[in-house]
Amino acid sequence: GFGGRFRPVTPVVDGTVDCRPHLSVRPCREANVTAVRGWNARHPRVGAARWSRRMIRIVGLLLAMLVAAGCAATESPVADDVATSGSAGSRDDAVGPLDPVGGSGSDARSEGDDSADGDHVADPAEVGANELGRIPVIMYHRIVADGSEYDTSPAAFRAELTMLADRGYRPIRAVDLVDGDIDLPAGTTPVVLTFDDSSPTQFALAPDGRVVSETAVGILHDVAASREGFTPTGSFYVLDHPFGASGDHAADLLRALADLGFEIGNHTAGHDNLSRLDPAGVQAALAAGVRAIRGVLEDAPVRTLSLPFGAFPADRGLAHRGSADGIVYQHDGILLVGSGPAHSPFHRDFDPHAIPRIRSDPEFDAEGEPDFGSGYWLWQLEQEPGTRYVSDGDPSVISFPAARGADLADAHADRANPY
Repeated sequence: GFGGRFRPVTPVVDGTVDCRPHLSVRPCREANVTAVRGWNARHPRVGAARWSRRMIRIVGLLLAMLVAAGCAATESPVADDVATSGSAGSRDDAVGPLDPVGGSGSDARSEGDDSADGDHVADPAEVGANELGRIPVIMYHRIVADGSEYDTSPAAFRAELTMLADRGYRPIRAVDLVDGDIDLPAGTTPVVLTFDDSSPTQFALAPDGRVVSETAVGILHDVAASREGFTPTGSFYVLDHPFGASGDHAADLLRALADLGFEIGNHTAGHDNLSRLDPAGVQAALAAGVRAIRGVLEDAPVRTLSLPFGAFPADRGLAHRGSADGIVYQHDGILLVGSGPAHSPFHRDFDPHAIPRIRSDPEFDAEGEPDFGSGYWLWQLEQEPGTRYVSDGDPSVISFPAARGADLADAHADRANPY
């Protein structure tokens, strides 16, 4: 949710720099090119042993996919209980919404994913478990064919989701990341899909209450229906008049989105630049965002904030908690704009109040200069698999290579499972 340009500010991830509005994107990219070249020099590609583990994991996942393909149903379930008193348009290209799902916990797991249900616990070494690794948090805005560099076309969005599914990523919500509630099958990696500004291209309902197919939610459902275990979930950061609607229509859309298991987070009601407001103004803007959500979803736990323009207020503590006009807010997670994968919530350097995100840009030429979009960072995680979060399939313990033991936060020491 930012309307300006980028400029480099301070190091955020592995030597790269965070970006803020006002200046051209080019200086930020050039600074990041230098930073990443240095990071790559300090982290040579993994040796044959790690590649062997990676191949074992890939073969195992392929075998599991072949078995699942023989048993999976070809049609996704359709829920009849999501309806709206108004329509989001008259389009006929709609898909039936899936049964409501939660985050990454047991309710969201596919029936075919039994590696985390207690029947079988994988050997962490065999799957290359690394629950101290990096997690991509991808930032989306409008889903349109011809938009700005911060928008994503429907085709590119579909391709990126398909690629994520095929590479073993599984969606969770931002609040799940903050809570460390990551209950995924062994060998898979969490990814957080975030959507800013509540554009109509992200979510809409047809007159019959079905999700419009070419919206972000429609495409996500469609990809999930063809990819076993790829739960259609994520986090939406909404403004006043969400998804271009108002009144009862807006309320219907928010309720339907929540019923489908998506997190609804704060982005302020008016996309306010918090860095330009005094303390009272900051609290009023954030409280207004909470009020807009709770006016429809009473007692909704609005626990995460996506900073408009990626800009903190002068007093950063006011982004975390405050109150105005009888509304008390507390954001347990705060999402930034830029510039690389996030730390695991179990890592000693994880800061829930400064979670970096990756701008969606799935196209990346490995022979060209880094553009620091999602394509680049997902490629980087493939090149350096030892840096990527990989689940062990057992949420009761935190598995990681013993050499990374110093990276574990003290608060999670009692769950440590080094190998």
